[in-house]
Amino acid sequence: MALLSRKLYLLGALLVLVSAAGVVQADNDEGDDEATVEVVEEDEKYHSPQINPEKVYLAEHFDDEAAFKKKWVKSEAKKQGVDENIAKYDGKWEIQTPSRKIFKDDFGLVLTTEAKHAAISTLLDKPFEFKDKPFVVQYEVTMQEGQNCGGAYIKLLSRGTNTKADLRKFYDQTPYTIMFGPDKCGNDNKLHFIFRHKNPKNGTIEEKHSKKPTQRLDDIYKDKEPHLYTLIVRPDNTFSILVDNKEVNAGSLLEDFTPPVNPPEEIDDPNDKKPEDWDEREKVVDPSATKPEDWDETAPAQIVDPNAVKPDGWLDDEPETIPDPEAVKPSDWDEEMDGEWEAPLVDNPACAAAPGCGGWLPPTIPNPNYKGIWRAPLIANPNYKGKWTPRRIPNPDYYKDEQPFRMTPIHAVGFELWSMSPALLFDNLIITDDVAVAEEWAQITFMQKRAKISRDSDSVFDRAIKFAGDNPWVYAVVIVVCFVIVGLITYVCCGSKSESESDPKKTDAVGEDDPHASDGEDELQDEPERARKADLEGPEHEPVEVETVSSTDDSAPLVDTEGAGDGQRKRKPRKE
Repeated sequence: MALLSRKLYLLGALLVLVSAAGVVQADNDEGDDEATVEVVEEDEKYHSPQINPEKVYLAEHFDDEAAFKKKWVKSEAKKQGVDENIAKYDGKWEIQTPSRKIFKDDFGLVLTTEAKHAAISTLLDKPFEFKDKPFVVQYEVTMQEGQNCGGAYIKLLSRGTNTKADLRKFYDQTPYTIMFGPDKCGNDNKLHFIFRHKNPKNGTIEEKHSKKPTQRLDDIYKDKEPHLYTLIVRPDNTFSILVDNKEVNAGSLLEDFTPPVNPPEEIDDPNDKKPEDWDEREKVVDPSATKPEDWDETAPAQIVDPNAVKPDGWLDDEPETIPDPEAVKPSDWDEEMDGEWEAPLVDNPACAAAPGCGGWLPPTIPNPNYKGIWRAPLIANPNYKGKWTPRRIPNPDYYKDEQPFRMTPIHAVGFELWSMSPALLFDNLIITDDVAVAEEWAQITFMQKRAKISRDSDSVFDRAIKFAGDNPWVYAVVIVVCFVIVGLITYVCCGSKSESESDPKKTDAVGEDDPHASDGEDELQDEPERARKADLEGPEHEPVEVETVSSTDDSAPLVDTEGAGDGQRKRKPRKE
């Protein structure tokens, strides 16, 4: 029975796996509304992604090192306001395969150094003008050794950075239009979207920072996996930020940035001062109140309980603790150095059964006559004027920009970073004005990469569990199906009885309703011993004489029970 239970358990577990895997496969076959990812066979050679150049402003896969060296420019500038030893942008950039190799010929741009300023940039194939089409920038980041402190963001450089000579001077103060991407130091992690807004009234530039993402993004800094970052800024002044094709932040350029794009119409008058006689006190001490004559400020807060009585059996002469009688002075005790030795104190055993030891003192209780120091009560202030605030005046710097999307044109793109973790890898950078183009680029780059990672790392069971975690209803379906199937198998294996068990007439066993149960009782009791002797003697020995049971019918023939052969006892059939 135990073996059967184990078999049923293993069968049930197998059914769980098969059912979950079937649900996962069925879900994958449905397709829904999501784009289908073409799975690349493991033995298929990787090909660098290609896309129509007319649809993009830049598409960089970093697979061609020779082309990369011609196009990208490392900064030769120095960072201002820092120590001379670390001011130079001397961080190293190299084209390398990922440390976790995914495809044979897939490369990325790797920042190989740590604790150094590093900057590299390239010109766009054509400038991006913020007119009637959305701006889309998308790229991959793999923090191959995690990230403790440092950024992995990208800067979209403003008009004015138009030549390679300008790129060699790229540093932290180089004007940019948009900064976008992850940044972390300690427990503070961010996903930046900053745009520099030009004041239409006086031409000054001010950075506008987006609100924080709606989801926690801690894992992207420590899982060492590739992640895809996408920013979409639309002509209707809305924006979306996606991580791995899932939206994590969205909003309006007009409403979801700090400081806001448009200043308030009114401001506090900086020249307005609070009058000296302005009374903001809501309540004041009652000037007419006087202390009552019977108010005793000297009465103590606690007094001795006059009703307290010393408990019977209190041991006044016994101390609460005594020197430990079993303590022995250590052999290395030096009285000149350590002083006179004294045994440590222990609880007095004589006090264990008594209500208390030592001098008894009655407890204290709150003094019913205690009133404390007298203070005059508070009353409403008759001169109260409320909380003072300066008067409001029209904001002399007010403007209303209804199209903050019309940003400074972008002419170049670059990474200007400081990182305490080496081996930051960047890949598959694209800038376009068509969201569909960015999605297509992601399908032939990032999604293929993630699919390969999934195939290499996930078993069928892992995928089933992951799918069930995203779809809790799967657990209920699998459990119900398994219970039904296991129940049917249990019924088939254990539910039916053998023919001999189901029909008592087809056996020699004595039933309760057998009227002749006592006729051969003595004979049946001796039968096992005789059968054992017959087995020992065997056909090669002399036949064993067997005493038969007498019957009133001597003429009845002997019957061979259970098909017994030589050496087996024969008996007459019972009378009916």
